[in-house]
Formats: sequence, C-alpha cells, structure tokens
Amino acid sequence: MAFSDILHIVGGAGAFQLIHVLMLYMSIVMYASHDLIQNFSAATPGHHCRVPWMENASLEAPQDSPFNLSEEDLLRVAIPWEQDSLSRCSRFVRPQWQLLLNDSADVSDQVEIEGCVDGWEFEPSEFPITIINEWNLVCKRHALRQMADFSYLGGLLAGGIVLGGLADKYGRRTMMILSNLLVGVSGICATFAPNISVYTMARFFVGMCSIGAYLNAFTLGLEWLDVTHHVQFSSFSSYTYSFGHFILAGLAYVIRDWHHLQLATTSIHFLFAITACLHPESARWLLLQGRHEEALKLLKRVARINRKQLTEADLNIQVLKKEMEKEKNIQSDHSSSPLDLLRVKELRKQTFVLSISWFTILFCYYGIALNLEVIKIDIFLLLVIFGVLDLPMLLVSMAMMSYFGRRIVLCGLLLISSCTFFALTLMPADQLVVRAAFAVIGRMVIAAEFNAIMLLTGELYPTVVRQNSLGFMTTIAQIGTLMAPLIILSRDVYVFIPELSFALLSMISGLLALMLPETLNINLPDTMEDLIRQRKRT
Repeated sequence: MAFSDILHIVGGAGAFQLIHVLMLYMSIVMYASHDLIQNFSAATPGHHCRVPWMENASLEAPQDSPFNLSEEDLLRVAIPWEQDSLSRCSRFVRPQWQLLLNDSADVSDQVEIEGCVDGWEFEPSEFPITIINEWNLVCKRHALRQMADFSYLGGLLAGGIVLGGLADKYGRRTMMILSNLLVGVSGICATFAPNISVYTMARFFVGMCSIGAYLNAFTLGLEWLDVTHHVQFSSFSSYTYSFGHFILAGLAYVIRDWHHLQLATTSIHFLFAITACLHPESARWLLLQGRHEEALKLLKRVARINRKQLTEADLNIQVLKKEMEKEKNIQSDHSSSPLDLLRVKELRKQTFVLSISWFTILFCYYGIALNLEVIKIDIFLLLVIFGVLDLPMLLVSMAMMSYFGRRIVLCGLLLISSCTFFALTLMPADQLVVRAAFAVIGRMVIAAEFNAIMLLTGELYPTVVRQNSLGFMTTIAQIGTLMAPLIILSRDVYVFIPELSFALLSMISGLLALMLPETLNINLPDTMEDLIRQRKRT
C-alpha cells in the first residue's frame, strides 16, 4: 500500500518505533486487572444467617455448669445442616435443642425454616471487605454479583463499537487520552459507590473505556510499524496481558480492601492519559483526513529519531498527496462491505465456522476468568501460574502453527480444552489439586487458541474485507463474553453445567475447524479475485 512506502522512507522499525511501542505496552498492561479484579473485589467469604437471640444469650457460665454452650453448639440448634456444613441461606424459626442431645437426630419435616430475614454473619477471610459482605450479595441477591460482571462485559462490547468508531473521526491519540481519563473517573465512581447499582454502572464504563484505551493503543502501534513487524507487535501485546496477571496478584496481595484495590488499578490511568499525550497521532490517519502539513511534520520528526537522511525531494506535501491518492484509488477499486462475509460463497462457510470458534474461545475464557474461586486454590498463586505459563504456551503454539499449520493446531487446541473441561466434570470434588491442574491447563490452552484464531482470521480473508472480518468476529466474541456470567449462574441448577457447556462447545468448534482452509506458506490475498484463484488451486 502507498503509506507503507512513505513509512519505509522515514523508517518503519527504528528507534522511534521501539520507544513508541514500549510506552504503549506500559499503558495497556493494566487491562488484565480490569478483567480479573472481580475475583478479589467480589470474593465470597463463608457466611450464615444472623441469629439475633444468640447475640443476647450469655455464653459465659461456671466452668462446671452443664449449660455452658459454645457458639458452635448454638449455631447447630439455630441453623440447619446442609451438605456437611451450616446452611448459608436459611435458619430455624425456633431453636432445635434436641440436636444437642443427639447430633444425628433427624429434624422433622414440620420444623419451620425461614430465610435470613435479619441479614448474615460473614466469616473472617483473607479479604476482609468485599462488595459481597458490604452489600450482602449472597443467597437470593448473589445474581447481582454476576450482573456486575455482565455490565463490565457489556461495556467491552459497547466500547469496541462506539470508541472504535469515534477514533476514525477524531483520531487514535485523542481517543486514547480520553479513554484513559474516563477509566480513571469511572474507577473513582466504582470505588466510592454507595450501592451495587452505582457500582454496576461504574463497571460498565470501566469496561467501555478500558477497551477503548486498549484498542486505540493497539491501532496506534500498528499504524506506526511496517507490515513485517505487525505479528511481533500483536504477540507481545498478548504477553503484556499475561504480565498483567503478576501486577494484579501483587496489588491484591498487598491491598485487601476492595475500595483501595479498585482505586489502585484505575487511578493509574490518569498517568497513562498523560503519557498518551507524548505519543504522536497516526500519520496515516492524518493523511486520510487531509491534514498533510501535520502529517509531514510528524514524519520528518520520526525520520530524525530513526536517523534517516532525507532531502526535500524525498518527502514533501506533493509526495504525500500523490502516494495517498494511490492508496485511495486502490481502496475504491476494490471496495467491499461487511455483507461480503456472508454474500460471497468462498467466505460464507469460513465465516460461519470462525464465528462459532470466536464465540467459544471468549465464552470459555471469561467463564473461567470471572469465577476463579471455584478452582479452590490460592488465588494469588493461581494468577502467578497463569502469568508464568502463558508465555511458553504462546511460544509453543506459534512454533507448532509454523510447522503443522494453523488449522490443525486450532483444531487440536480446541479438542484438548474440551477434554480438560470434560475431565473437570468427572473429577471428584475432593481432588482439589488435580482439578486445579486441569483448570490451569484449560486456561493455558484457551490463551493459545486466541492467538491461533487471530492469526488464522487475518490470513483467511482478503485485504479488502480483512478489517471488516476482524470487526465482525470481535463482535461475535463479545457476545460470548456476555454469556459467561449467565452460564455461571446455572451452577445453582447443576454444579457442572458451565464445564459441560465449555466442553461441548469446544468439541464442536474443534471439529468444525477442520473445514477451514489451511493458510500455512500461502500468500495473503488482497482482493476477492486473489482468494477465488487460491481456492481453485487448492
């Protein structure tokens, strides 16, 4: 493309790009924290119904008195026993003193039981203050916790559509600055939210603005890099997300109050807004807007930083106008629309298969990420394990795709994750270490799946619809993320419904992936005609 020629003149992978990209990575490193923070802010401590008469009862009696009852004894007669522990959501209307005489005595079906009409008592935990015990989000109110997750994920979907579109009108740098400022403001609103409704709304805007900051930083990085370094930039963006696991684990270990943790992970975006001011606007965007003088000034500055010796004839307003006119002519000659993804025969089948795979991968990822406490392992250790193992897994998957091909590797990864989820449904609940191991393997494989499908989607579609295809797939994937909190609620019906859903969808997606064309060692098609010729040869 014509702008690639301009970028080649000033340097597409020099000192400027190195500084630019490193600063961008610093600004997106907190993205994982926003995704996973609910595992700390909304950690659910052990709890049972509050029993007012126990608070008035005297537990002190002479040591030799037969009526010296412990708090445990009083709880036993006040609260029913369910699945080897005290009920979390019900209590006896009247104390059942016969249980003290015979612990195995049956409670008659006629005994009256009521809900926690006087609230709950929360047990001490490693997180003394969470939104759960602050706003009593347990029992019949526990769905409100998932609604906060749903709201955040809805913000991700809205941000991708709204802020992505605004960036095309107002510029990548401008929207990156604004998005970071709004993440900070939304985080403050969440920190000081007086109730779950305000918190849920604030989380929506945290999600909306954080994805806006991420996408515009990603686009700004790509548009200042030459094409040969796009894959490396994308891969290291994934590693940056993985590194974010360490940051969140460290912050949550030091900061146990959810208010302070929320503030720590979002207020830093005010600093990112300041550093975003140091980035230049995308020269490509400026040229497409007809702002040639501004673009020329930036390009000359980039050339100086990259130590490129340019003459006036090499780069001037006339050269920029001429090259961008070529690009516009190429785009107009091969114009396309998102409808081509379904209208063109060669694209229809692969769009259907890839849509299911994108939905499945994000559905499974957030189904695990938003509910880590179910794994029953120290959550700080779990995040560190994720961060440590993500990098080698991503490197191995990239190497396998270069050797075996993209389609086979994607299929294999999806089937492996399906097996791990099936294993979780069959594993006894008391096998905590083994269950945790399978969950970690499933999470690692999903990270590799995302890397594989990003690459495959970019290579399967011709240049004229590539951006449309990525936008369409991202929207489908975000629908999958919205479904994740809802499937978690199904544990109330049957505890393994989420894992069974992940397993079945992964298996179906893995088998369907075999229907996709292979793209290993095949040139990227630029037009529909190029794609049709390639498919006829294969």
